[in-house]
Amino acid sequence: MIKFLDLHKINSRFNTEFKSQFNSVLTSGHYILGEQVEQFETNFANYCGTKHCIGTANGLDALTLILKAYIELGKLKPGDEVIVPANTFIATVLSVLHANLKPVLVDANEESFSISVAEVEKHINPKVKAIIAVHLYGQLADIDSLYNIAKQHKLLLIEDAAQAHGAISTSHKKAGNLSDAAAFSFYPSKNLGCLGDGGAITTNDTKLSDCIKMLHNYGSSSKYVNDIIGTNSRLDELQAAFLSIKLKQLDEDNLKRQDIAAFYLSNIKNKKIKLPFFNHTKDHVFYAFVVRVDDRKDFINYLNANEVGYLIHYPIPPHKQKALAMFNHRSFPVTEKIHDTVVSIPISPVMTDEEVQTVTQILNSY
Repeated sequence: MIKFLDLHKINSRFNTEFKSQFNSVLTSGHYILGEQVEQFETNFANYCGTKHCIGTANGLDALTLILKAYIELGKLKPGDEVIVPANTFIATVLSVLHANLKPVLVDANEESFSISVAEVEKHINPKVKAIIAVHLYGQLADIDSLYNIAKQHKLLLIEDAAQAHGAISTSHKKAGNLSDAAAFSFYPSKNLGCLGDGGAITTNDTKLSDCIKMLHNYGSSSKYVNDIIGTNSRLDELQAAFLSIKLKQLDEDNLKRQDIAAFYLSNIKNKKIKLPFFNHTKDHVFYAFVVRVDDRKDFINYLNANEVGYLIHYPIPPHKQKALAMFNHRSFPVTEKIHDTVVSIPISPVMTDEEVQTVTQILNSY
C-alpha cells in the first residue's frame, strides 16, 4: 500500500531533536508564550521576509484575527464585504463570518484552481473593502494582479497561505510577504506541520502586529491589563519548538515535492487524467498534487484496488455546505466542476523513487 501521506515517516526524521526539545520545554516550567514561541516567531518572520510573526492556535484563528484587528484599527467595520474564492476550504469563508464581515464568493480560474482575477474585477463595488487570496494546494494565486487591483481600489489584500509555506513569487518574495498580512496553518499535513494544531500571522505592519498580539491573548497589553475584547488563540510552546526544528528542513522538503511533481507531469500520460498546471517556477510547493478525472468514483475504485492512497480536496464546495445555507442557492460553475472531478494523489518529501514510479505506472494503466 502506498499511503497518501505518511505523517509518521515524515516526523520520525526529527525524533531525536523532538525528544530533546520536549525535555527542554518540560523542564523549563514555562509552557505558554515562552521563549520557544518567541524564537519560532522570529525564525518564521525571517524565513518569510517579514518584520513580524504572531503565533496562533490554528490557521482559522490566524485569518480571523487579521480581520478583527483591522476592525479594531478602523480599516474595516462590521458588515464590510470581503472577496474570497468560491474554490477554497471552508475556513477561508468562516474567518470572514467570524469577524462579522460579509463574504463575497468569486468563481475560480479553471486552469490554476485559484480565484479568477477577471471575476474579482466584476465584483468590485463600494462595499468591498478587502480581498483574501488563497494559495490553494501550495500554488500562489495570481498575487501580482490581485495586488494591483487592491492598490487601485484601496482595498486590503490578505493571503490565506495555509497550504503554501515557502512558495516563492517571481519577485523573489515568499508567501506571507506578498500582501498586507498573511495567515498560515501548521496542521500536521501541511508542508510545515506541527504535531497538533497551530497557526501564525505574518505582516510588515507594526500597528497590525501589536493589535493582533493583544487580540490573541485576551485583548491584553500586559498581564491582567485588558485594553480590547480579545480571545485566547496562542501557539503552544511545545509545538513552536517542534516547528523551529522542522523549519530548517522546509526548503529541502519543498524541493523534493517539486521534483516528484515534475516527474509526474513528465511521465503520467493518460488521456483520462488531467494533470495540474505547473510552470516549473518556485511559486508552487505542492501541498497537494491534484489531478482531474471525469468519472471520479471509477477512478478511486481503481486506486483502492491497486492500493494507492488518495484524498479529495474537497468533495463539497463551501457554497454547497449546510453550514453556509445563505450561499446554497448560488452557482459557481467552474468551482463546482473542480470539486466534482479532483483527486489528490500521493506526494510527500519521504516518498521513495520506487513509490513515485509505481504511482505513475498505475495511473498510466488506468
